[in-house]
Amino acid sequence: MSDANGTNGASGAGGGKGADGVNGSANGVNPEKDLSASNLPGQRGQGGEEVRVQRGMFGANNGGDTSGYGGLVRSVRLPGPATRPYGGWFDELADELEGALEEQGLLPDNAIEKTVVDRGELTFHIERAHLPVVARTLRDDPALRFELCTGVSGVHYPNDKGRELHAVYHLRSITHNRLIRLEVSAPDAEPHIPSLVPVYPTNDWHERETYDFFGIVFDGHPALTRIMMPDDWQGHPQRKDYPLGGIPVEYKGAQIPAPDQRRSYS
Repeated sequence: MSDANGTNGASGAGGGKGADGVNGSANGVNPEKDLSASNLPGQRGQGGEEVRVQRGMFGANNGGDTSGYGGLVRSVRLPGPATRPYGGWFDELADELEGALEEQGLLPDNAIEKTVVDRGELTFHIERAHLPVVARTLRDDPALRFELCTGVSGVHYPNDKGRELHAVYHLRSITHNRLIRLEVSAPDAEPHIPSLVPVYPTNDWHERETYDFFGIVFDGHPALTRIMMPDDWQGHPQRKDYPLGGIPVEYKGAQIPAPDQRRSYS
């Protein structure tokens, strides 16, 4: 499962064809590092999108911060939209996707909310109603050919009002040896996102897991039931607002309170 602060990937080394004879580097990330400064990690400054303000080292909000960094105030931001040129094959792919959507009568600006280049990765933020069309286009268009979706990860940003729940899809093109991500958001009040099982059948269990742990409802899923927790379980355990719970335990003569009764760092 993806964490709110978790990202994977690194910039590829060298452009052109890799050792396997396909375009891009050996692991499919962008081979070009010559990007504009606004696209490089660690350069966000006051840019990007603020999702919360953290106070103290661990964001303690119950019982005080004993780390010695109680006065620390830090803005937590998501990367903002990138500007062209994105670099490497990212521009070619974006052009092909936009052209393929236009051929189907869909304006790219209506389907793609923003395009993000960050840490050597390309992410398309998709308007949820258009997710199936975009995914099918990425799979079927000969110039794109993202045949494999390796799953969907859930993320919960409680303070990102109106889009608290995010679903992130990791797509791989075996034909072109490329990796991209799709990201879709939904509000807590209406946590519905179209299922991609009709496009990528292997997403069946991944969507069930994300539903189980985050409460995202994937409309059109053939059997959206819990996969880890009991069917009658209350709540979704990987959401940031889920109580820790637990029972007190005795350890070497000391009574350790349950996690939800200790000082909170969440």
